[in-house]
Amino acid sequence: MYRRTFLAGLGATLTFAPHAALALNNDEARALINQLVGDINGVIDAGKGEKAMFREFERIFSSYSDTSYISAYALGVEARRASKSQKKAFSKAFQSYIARKYGRRFREFIGGRLEVTNVKKVKKWYEVQTVAYLKGQSPFEVTFQVSNRSGKNRFFNMYIEGVNLLLTERTEIGAIIDRNKGDLDKTIRQLKSLG
Repeated sequence: MYRRTFLAGLGATLTFAPHAALALNNDEARALINQLVGDINGVIDAGKGEKAMFREFERIFSSYSDTSYISAYALGVEARRASKSQKKAFSKAFQSYIARKYGRRFREFIGGRLEVTNVKKVKKWYEVQTVAYLKGQSPFEVTFQVSNRSGKNRFFNMYIEGVNLLLTERTEIGAIIDRNKGDLDKTIRQLKSLG
């Protein structure tokens, strides 16, 4: 359970909208995840304070994931009734929330690593399979889903030992919206302080 909790944070902090882009290939998908892992390790190794780390993790999330897709997916059916300005505000609040929520757990990854082991095409995206090594834990699989539907190479989901993190975040955000009785503006305000 410990490693799932930690790596759920990894996926969400990193963690994602159609466009006619140049074809993505195996090497590009592999390179994206290798760069992502390198940036995460760089932040951890720099030993900055917590707030500075959160800013860096938010930058990483924005740089490597399809943030528009991820936040829209997390918002779920509420996205249908949300105004354009609410969607934009939610996306921004969600991105910061994810960085804070999971950024605290990255210190636990010191001395650990992710290694890319395989890349394969699945429909219109690629799955980049990695093995995660954490101190005192058995190695386990983490799979990133990568596409260029947004016009840039980005990951839009990941699985940790078969657990779909995109669905997990949708469930958690849905619960927050329910607690706020469907009030999206209140949810957005709350996300700014949660995590």
